[in-house]
Amino acid sequence: MTAGRTASRVAALLAAGCALLAVPAAAQEKTLNIVDYGGAFEAAADKAWFKPFAAAQGVKIATEQYDGGVAKLRAMVQAGNTTWDLIDLETNDAITACDEGLLQKLNPALLGDPSDFIKGAVLPCAVSSMIWSTVFAYDASKMQTKPTTIADFFDTQTFPGKRGLRKSPKVSLEWALMADGVPAGEIYKVLATDAGLKRALAKLSTIKDRIVWWEAGSQPPQLLADGAVAMTMAYNGRIYDAQKKENKPFAIVWDGQIYDYEWWGIPAGAKDKDLAENFIKYASAKDNIWKLSNFIAYASPRKSSVELMNKDVLPDMPTAPNNFKNGLQINAEFWADHYDSINSRFMTWLGQ
Repeated sequence: MTAGRTASRVAALLAAGCALLAVPAAAQEKTLNIVDYGGAFEAAADKAWFKPFAAAQGVKIATEQYDGGVAKLRAMVQAGNTTWDLIDLETNDAITACDEGLLQKLNPALLGDPSDFIKGAVLPCAVSSMIWSTVFAYDASKMQTKPTTIADFFDTQTFPGKRGLRKSPKVSLEWALMADGVPAGEIYKVLATDAGLKRALAKLSTIKDRIVWWEAGSQPPQLLADGAVAMTMAYNGRIYDAQKKENKPFAIVWDGQIYDYEWWGIPAGAKDKDLAENFIKYASAKDNIWKLSNFIAYASPRKSSVELMNKDVLPDMPTAPNNFKNGLQINAEFWADHYDSINSRFMTWLGQ
């Protein structure tokens, strides 16, 4: 009996010890909290970067969707309660967040040779993850006459039907000026003036009663599929996704495309800066950064990675020669400096 009790006690103590040892191991499992725009981009990033990184590092990745801007990030940082480890940003938001101290300084050593990145693709607080474009698209099965220029977007007589636009002055105003005859290289010079802003809003007014405003990037393909609009502003990757994965008869008009970089930044006060830095190093590496293009039509900002890309997807990239003829890189500094004042005018115009 005594020997039996002793053996039982030993077994119990060993089991308890194993259980205690297991607690720290489980507690050590880390989670990288990423906020991004969701939808097709997140699905592509999940396959290209999130899952492979999580498997390699033995961590979990949790994602949260947002619609851009720095208001929520600013509130988190000011409250000392940052819950995001990594944030996906548009360029003007990256600049604003960096200027306001909402992002941590980026360690250049994470990126290797900085000259391997396209000019402008590395900021003090952020690094470009890809190049994307805002274009307009239509349902080719429903359009007898095919639009080919940005001016066609504003021509509701030749191309009747409603138009989808993001509820923001960005891109809408650039397009309005382009359609009104302003050369791409002069857009921001004109838009910086009161007369230029009035001109852009006047052009938008010609289709105002035909506009369906959207806010989330997932909406434009659905608007087309539902027949709610004849043409819509959209992110090129979202349309590509609908074309290739859902066999939608959508077509892109590249004339007047507004292209931009997308950025990774680490919020000030992030709880796991080291893990976020490890992800940036992984996703920005030459051998990994291009893999996003396997799943969505966004181009790599790293020069040396182009040779690794799947040649079948190159014609669908914003930077393909035939697509890039009348493209305009969004002027992020202009929008960082003028967004608040122009958006105020834009919202007033919306309410009129």
